[in-house]
Amino acid sequence: MDEATAYKVKLDAFEGPLDLLLYLIRKNEIDIYDIPIAEITQQYLDMLDLMRTLNLDVAGEYLVMAATLTHIKSRMLLPTPPGEGDDEEEGEDPRQDLVNRLLEFEGFKRAARLLEERDLLERDVFTRQFVDDGDEELELSLFDLMEAMRQVLRKSSQELTHEITLERASIEERITEILDRLSEDEGELDFMGLFEENTTKDFVILTFLALLELIRMRLVRVYQRRTFHVITIRKV
Repeated sequence: MDEATAYKVKLDAFEGPLDLLLYLIRKNEIDIYDIPIAEITQQYLDMLDLMRTLNLDVAGEYLVMAATLTHIKSRMLLPTPPGEGDDEEEGEDPRQDLVNRLLEFEGFKRAARLLEERDLLERDVFTRQFVDDGDEELELSLFDLMEAMRQVLRKSSQELTHEITLERASIEERITEILDRLSEDEGELDFMGLFEENTTKDFVILTFLALLELIRMRLVRVYQRRTFHVITIRKV
């Protein structure tokens, strides 16, 4: 199978580089005003490697952000020449522009969520009610799913040393299999239940891409009842 027939998911349909940075900041409980650039840069690059392993089409903006982080990291590692420290404006920091972008982006995301919720209130919406000691359903991002997938890949019997090429037909077959499983299990399935039969690298990546397609087509929801709880897939 040549590269032209390889199946990839375009990442811009889900998240962007600023989303990834915010995810890493929240995951590590980092103060957004005091980002440890060396640590975040390494985690960001590790996530890009995982994206490539999972056949995600890493857009150019992700690579630009990687270069930006590396540049900021190098600036922070350089010693300040003697006599120049006193002349710098208070608050000048190689990270400041990035912090401003993250805060602005986070504000736009919050506003977009509020607008979407307001729009939903004007429609006839009926939701299933769950009784689970008052736990809230937490929607998961692409990066939450990637972290979960990383755990599955660690159990894979194959080394992560080469890129997998998958045909569109096999993705569609896996989509059908997942929908059939959901129908058999009353519309819900634990995330780890997708890998009960097979945890080889090929199968894990195939399942991940099929799940992303189902999410993109809004045929399933993926959520947790609480942070770090079991990930649940629900048929819409």
